[in-house]
Amino acid sequence: MDPDRYRAVLSRFVTGVTVVTTLDDRDGVARPFGTTVNAFSSVSLDPPLILVTIGRERSILPVLARTGRFAVSILAEEGQALSDCFAGGPSVAPREDFCGARWHPSVNGQPLLADALAWISCELERTIEAGDHTIHLGRVVDLSLGQNEGWPLLYWRRQYLRIEHAASVALQGKPDAT
Repeated sequence: MDPDRYRAVLSRFVTGVTVVTTLDDRDGVARPFGTTVNAFSSVSLDPPLILVTIGRERSILPVLARTGRFAVSILAEEGQALSDCFAGGPSVAPREDFCGARWHPSVNGQPLLADALAWISCELERTIEAGDHTIHLGRVVDLSLGQNEGWPLLYWRRQYLRIEHAASVALQGKPDAT
């Protein structure tokens, strides 16, 4: 399989952008870790499960395995700089300083990014090795909506996408229950 063709085809599927975080508190020093993830999905309502897929080269993996907990912050479209930094792309924010992100702890102590649209806190249920990534199934222990009611940060054709048309035209389909 040609990797460039594979990326080109899959890039036609628009995804939301999240940052998966965990807190490494060994040696008595709490240090937050995060990575950008667009492979995120709900799995089950009963029990409440989500999945995130993280590349095996990411420094967060051994920390996540050790802590057994993680959080997902769903980024707003203003979160592009954070997405780039946590993804390891070009960034003015210092990666070694949690990309300069403001955060607060979840109910299980995991970092929740302050300006996110929503957050999900999880206990690690299971991991599945899959090619060059690891799938993490998380049992949801808490979730909440942020104060930011803006549009989500989207990724399409290997670039960020904004929802300008939806902002000026009535959305169709089932109304939001919130």
